[in-house]
Amino acid sequence: MSRVAKNPVPIGSGVEADLKGNSLTVKGPKGSLVLECHTEVQVDKVDGELRVSPRSGSRFARAIAGTTRSLINNMVTGVTAGFERKLTLVGVGYRAKAQGRQLNMTLGFSHPINYRVPEDVTIETPSQTEIVVQGIDRQRVGQVAAELRRFRPPEPYKGKGVRYSDERVVLKEAKKK
Repeated sequence: MSRVAKNPVPIGSGVEADLKGNSLTVKGPKGSLVLECHTEVQVDKVDGELRVSPRSGSRFARAIAGTTRSLINNMVTGVTAGFERKLTLVGVGYRAKAQGRQLNMTLGFSHPINYRVPEDVTIETPSQTEIVVQGIDRQRVGQVAAELRRFRPPEPYKGKGVRYSDERVVLKEAKKK
């Protein structure tokens, strides 16, 4: 069995986990998430913990058990604390402003970029060069942050572009004569 799947997922106070067939629903103070578990995986609720085990001894079943355990752990963390991804705009004139369910960005193109924010994610702009993506679903938060970064990824010569706040961009040396 996967080493990850051997660890149970603790359910904290204020969190409810409901198992109905292969469907797991986790409810907490920030919202609720639903996961359709694979048929090769058995999820059990025992003593305030969720335990994941493979139904068979196949390699795939062991692997998907570890993946399922990680997804369940992310669900429990999401409904209690939530997830957040910070982006930084680097470049002269690069700026962003959140207006309702719309994010307006100026990234050096001849046109402004208007990004429609999905319903399950919130975007804040504490300053003109910072974007904070928040939500309860880790995959959605990461996906939205990746979509924003894709508009203008950091280039390797000056480092201009949209980057994650913890990202390190290694700059190349310019061509010499």
